[in-house]
Amino acid sequence: MPIRNQAALDFLLTRRSRPAKTLVAPAPGREQLTPILTAAARTPDHGKLEPWRFVVIEAGAMARLADLAEACGNAQGKTPEEITKGRSQFDMGILAVAVISTQVQSEKVPAIEQSYSAGAVCLALLNAALASGWGANWLSGWVSHDREFCERGLGLAGNEHIAGFIHIATEGTRPPERPRPDMDAKTQWVTK
Repeated sequence: MPIRNQAALDFLLTRRSRPAKTLVAPAPGREQLTPILTAAARTPDHGKLEPWRFVVIEAGAMARLADLAEACGNAQGKTPEEITKGRSQFDMGILAVAVISTQVQSEKVPAIEQSYSAGAVCLALLNAALASGWGANWLSGWVSHDREFCERGLGLAGNEHIAGFIHIATEGTRPPERPRPDMDAKTQWVTK
């Protein structure tokens, strides 16, 4: 029989993201964030390509990114509501890690599998932050797909995309449990 890690399983069965708007100071410093990033980097990665990287956005950069999100939204003709939503994660942000999907040329590993790896890094980063006692939330939104924002705001190259912004800080209020998927409705068993 396999050896069960009950503590890890209990954590995964009860994990709950914390809404970004409920996160408050302080946020982890570099020394506290490094093991969280290291844990996230242990994500499955076909071909050992490491098709992702991290951009740590500290509090001092949040206002600049909020203003850039607003400028990009105005240039695209976004509605005032869309612009407010696009800039809000930076207006309220204390610390975020942008997980950057970096497509690597490979004959063996398709681009979509590389994107899956970057998405897995986002979840691993979120879970590592939560397991470390921080509040954390994975956000994206239209700004994460806006090329001008990506290039001017974070210096992304043409083969790079934002897989997600993982906001990490202190949990201000604990959110209530939310409904979870009906596993019978979501699971198909193939026996032949």
